[in-house]
Amino acid sequence: MSTAPHPTGRLAFAEMTAADLDDMAALLGDPEIMRFYPHPKSRAESLAWIERNRTRYREDGFGLWTIRDRDSGAFVGDCGLTMQEIDGVREVEVGYHVRSGLQGRGYATEAAGACRDHAVRSIGVRRLIAIIDPANVASQRVAEKIGLRYEKDSWYHDGTQEVRVYAAGFASAQGGR
Repeated sequence: MSTAPHPTGRLAFAEMTAADLDDMAALLGDPEIMRFYPHPKSRAESLAWIERNRTRYREDGFGLWTIRDRDSGAFVGDCGLTMQEIDGVREVEVGYHVRSGLQGRGYATEAAGACRDHAVRSIGVRRLIAIIDPANVASQRVAEKIGLRYEKDSWYHDGTQEVRVYAAGFASAQGGR
């Protein structure tokens, strides 16, 4: 199983479970949040998202985690680390989604920064990327705020989706991935 990042000033991380389906279906079914994806996800696709992350926890030791407000327990979104292949290379990516009504408050940056720190300190990742739609300026700003820099344009999903790759290298005492 995975170990989630340490809580931040405002946020707590937890492994996704089937009990999170209502929150995740609302998040992933929101057309505004999913505008840079092929389509908003159905309830069944949201359950598959949860199950895919549960598989990632077992196989990789990490995945996307739910993020909740530490004070109220309210669902904020998801954020975490996933193995992604870009240009034939498998790398660790940081990804994040924050509920529409909570965007613009620094939650994505706070959560992504905690996941970056977790990747480097606890997992031993020496290079972290973010794969971002060229039109998703807000997500690009989050990547930059956590220290990732624009590296290149590429194609993703078997060459069907143009993306920008942001990346940063880190020195690590761990074995590295």
